[in-house]
Amino acid sequence: MPVVVVESPAKAKTINKYLGDDYTVLASYGHVRDLPAKNGSVDTDNDFEMTWEVASQSQKHIRAIVDALKEDNSLILATDPDREGEAISWHLEEVLRKRKAIKKSTPVQRVVFNAITKSAVTEAMKNPREVDMELVEAYLARRALDYLVGFNLSPVLWRKLPGAKSAGRVQSVCLRLIVEREMEIEAFKNREYWTVKAELTTPRGQNFEGRLTILGGSKLDKFDIGTAEAAEIATAAVLSRDLSVTRVEAKPANRNPSAPFMTSTLQQEASRKFGMGARQAMSTAQRLYEAGYITYMRTDGIDMAPEAVTAARDAIKGRYGAQYVPAKPRIYKNKAKNAQEAHECIRPTDMTVDASKLARLEADQRKLYDLIWKRTLSSQMASARLERTSVDIGSADGQVNLRATGQVVLFDGFLRIYEEGRDDKVIDDDDKRLPQIAEGEAIAKKSVTPEQHFTQPPPRYTEATLVKRMEELGIGRPSTYASVVTTIQTREYVRKESGRLHPEDKGRLVTAFLENYFRKYVGYNFTAQLEEELDDISGGREDYKVVLNRFWRDFSAAIAETADLRITEVLEKINEYLEPHLFPANEDGSDPRICKNCGNGRLSMRTARSGGAFIGCSNYPECRYTRPLAGEAEEGDIAGPDGKLLGENPDGIPVSLRSGRFGPYVQLGVATEEEPKPKRSSIPKGMDLGDVDLQKALDLLSLPRLIGEHPEGGPVEASIGRFGPYVMHTTQVDGKAKKLYANIKDPAEVLIIGMNRAVELLAEKAARGGRGAAAKPIRELGEHPEHGGAINVMAGRYGPYVKWEKINATLPRDMEPESVTMEIAVELVDAKAASKGKKKPAKKKAAKKKPAAKKAE
Repeated sequence: MPVVVVESPAKAKTINKYLGDDYTVLASYGHVRDLPAKNGSVDTDNDFEMTWEVASQSQKHIRAIVDALKEDNSLILATDPDREGEAISWHLEEVLRKRKAIKKSTPVQRVVFNAITKSAVTEAMKNPREVDMELVEAYLARRALDYLVGFNLSPVLWRKLPGAKSAGRVQSVCLRLIVEREMEIEAFKNREYWTVKAELTTPRGQNFEGRLTILGGSKLDKFDIGTAEAAEIATAAVLSRDLSVTRVEAKPANRNPSAPFMTSTLQQEASRKFGMGARQAMSTAQRLYEAGYITYMRTDGIDMAPEAVTAARDAIKGRYGAQYVPAKPRIYKNKAKNAQEAHECIRPTDMTVDASKLARLEADQRKLYDLIWKRTLSSQMASARLERTSVDIGSADGQVNLRATGQVVLFDGFLRIYEEGRDDKVIDDDDKRLPQIAEGEAIAKKSVTPEQHFTQPPPRYTEATLVKRMEELGIGRPSTYASVVTTIQTREYVRKESGRLHPEDKGRLVTAFLENYFRKYVGYNFTAQLEEELDDISGGREDYKVVLNRFWRDFSAAIAETADLRITEVLEKINEYLEPHLFPANEDGSDPRICKNCGNGRLSMRTARSGGAFIGCSNYPECRYTRPLAGEAEEGDIAGPDGKLLGENPDGIPVSLRSGRFGPYVQLGVATEEEPKPKRSSIPKGMDLGDVDLQKALDLLSLPRLIGEHPEGGPVEASIGRFGPYVMHTTQVDGKAKKLYANIKDPAEVLIIGMNRAVELLAEKAARGGRGAAAKPIRELGEHPEHGGAINVMAGRYGPYVKWEKINATLPRDMEPESVTMEIAVELVDAKAASKGKKKPAKKKAAKKKPAAKKAE
């Protein structure tokens, strides 16, 4: 009975259903080993020899595979069909050979399937192969490159740029994109322009809208009407003339559907339509793949298997009619700069199953499946047929002309089920429908209105548009997009606000440092070229050690050049790099770097102990002027040495808003020899710093706040602790103080919460048993018949489950807790133990039950 190994237990469960009892299907739970985070894991002096370490959490999964191979001397590696999947299979085989779980006589086979369906799995089992070492070598090169960059560059950042956390081969280039976009926005100077809009009426009384396109006999360009005065003159020119229709033109047009999804476009569309982040979209897609509903979700390909195209066309015909099926199947070719190993697009495994038939799925899975199903079917549907009409309305003297545009959908085609989203809202006059208009007809003016506009800076990236840009530049791969975008946020280099990515100060500093000292390695072309070399390795066109040697030769020299750099040198270099943005030119032509406070100090960027940065004066500590990097701020900046002054308390003691190691806080007074630790209070997570004024700061500094006496006795207080705001009830039990805490979800509530609400929160916490209290069973089934120990049915966050010792087995959805018998419970527990790779415990011996119960002789 062969042992089949896949990555996840969910995938194992689905495959086991198709293969039956003739196979033992186990999960590796992802990668089983990695390069340890220490010096020498990639030995650059020994032909890039790599030292691997099995992760502690992987040990039990490997033991389960080893135990299974003792009985079944045949191994089938069925991990995902990409570089990462190939690498996991290679790692597994290497580890098992080292542990001598695989003998010389043990057959080891590699199978791949793009979808977890019975037909795909069965077919894959008929066509095994060996592990593809070219794919493995591409993985080894990528992993070694990531290690060499991260392990050698990050320490340089730590030493030279306080507050910086890490650098990465792809993450630093991705961060550069966001920082450069922010610099574009800051440098942007908007420009005023005007348009003239007219509400017009046909002889039959139907209204439509036109825009001025010709004035004074000349065609208008965007900025030709640049002021309110010019707009008024243009408006008067329209109002003073009679208008008639000079041209009516109707043209047929087609709209074609978008290609089916690949990884990047799925992430983009999930972001546009549902606001899903890249990681959430991929996690949801992975669950759909492992359950057998969609094909593999990490792919650069947009082509579809011929049998899938036929199934899609049949499904379209059955649902919508033959008129929605084009005469020939649509063929899509990939446009990405680099296509990874060829994989099919992301599509449903069964075209006849729509989201309404998957009611058991979680809401986010159902939404994403619906998106994939609609996109796939629409990609094989007929084009939408439109009629686009443009009408010119002009004066007899030719001095004024207005244009109206509109369109009519003659046949909806693919639009019946799907239309691709847009990253930014676009006003499209073509979407309007025009009334019946004939050439030569007189047109009445209902109103003529000038409209002011200003050019807009380029928009900040969303996760979707960032992934799109990375794809266009050839940076990263489907398997890395989500993790890279997530990493720069968890490193606090970037924050997400209203779905847009904003660089933090430390993100700007890291980019400025790398641009000055490692420009080549954050270059878009260099990074894309390296990705192409990795593709060449996987295609057998390049030796991976040659690529590593070429990279390391230059990169190690660049690292060595930074060894003697002083922090002051680095900061001055960054000052120069960011000067146009840190110190924008003054209108009067004076030096923007002269301190406005003391008049003779020179402003420059300083780093704070908290990792942030601010602008400070060279005359510090005599001059304590500070401001944030982004521009002037009243009363200083929270990252500065004195924080941001909010005012004084009634005793005249200054109150300031500051930033520390554990986040922002308010402080009363300043540290002195007599008072080295002035009173402080943390700002709760979720409270907007812009809302923290003097009164709110004083309220926070007054914490803990006595709410009053609990109805059952004992004081109730509100305060802020390590885990956020809370209420606390103190009672006396046997002469000892007993405290019950309950979290407050809304951070603002800590300052205003009353007794009724506090008692309610405390009662809810007490009902849950308080911290560490054992949950009560729904049903107690008794002792495990073989191994002893209570088996109970419990109520869980994700539904009822059976609990025995440390094993929790969720009940099937269609099973009620009341119907669970001891036999069913034991079966569920044993299945869960097997899936976790645990051995069944040996029967407990009677002598061990109660050793103290022997009768006296």
